[in-house]
Amino acid sequence: MQLLRLLAYSFLAASLLAAFACNTEPAPAPEAETSTEEAEPERLSPHESVAAMLGEANITITYGRPYKKGREIYGGLVPYDEVWRTGADEATTLETDRDLMLGTLHVPAGKYALFTIPGESMWTLVVNKVSDQWGAFSYDEAQDLGRVQMSVSEMDEMTEQLTIGIEAGEGSNGTLSIVWDMTSATLPLIAH
Repeated sequence: MQLLRLLAYSFLAASLLAAFACNTEPAPAPEAETSTEEAEPERLSPHESVAAMLGEANITITYGRPYKKGREIYGGLVPYDEVWRTGADEATTLETDRDLMLGTLHVPAGKYALFTIPGESMWTLVVNKVSDQWGAFSYDEAQDLGRVQMSVSEMDEMTEQLTIGIEAGEGSNGTLSIVWDMTSATLPLIAH
């Protein structure tokens, strides 16, 4: 980051010197966007939103995508049998404009936080009514809309970066998947 700033300042200085040497005025700098917010710092885990249409339902999941980086993920970085934010930074969110069934759990249209409880042989998906929270630090089980079991399988190949997906099937059916390291957890989705 320091090197990029140094290069930018060097380029700006060289441009100004060249403009003065040619006895011309430097071109005006493009107007910066005015904002009262500070620039967001670069994140170690990029953030992504995935969206899918199931029937007429528009579903979006937004999450931080950490890398494995040689670490032991499940049972290590992500402890077994504890609520996990299922990503990095803010809690992962699910937003839908139609009612859904996540496995056997009815989810009304709205925005929710998604957590998981990874286990060695079984996972639980937690849908929480408080969508705007940092990680699972202020997670409150009393705010859960509900919980549902996920199918878990071991992958043939390692996935370096956490990947959450929504795969559309026939009609209003689909599958939610959470894939990282050598593990894949899935759950059927149906839009109403």
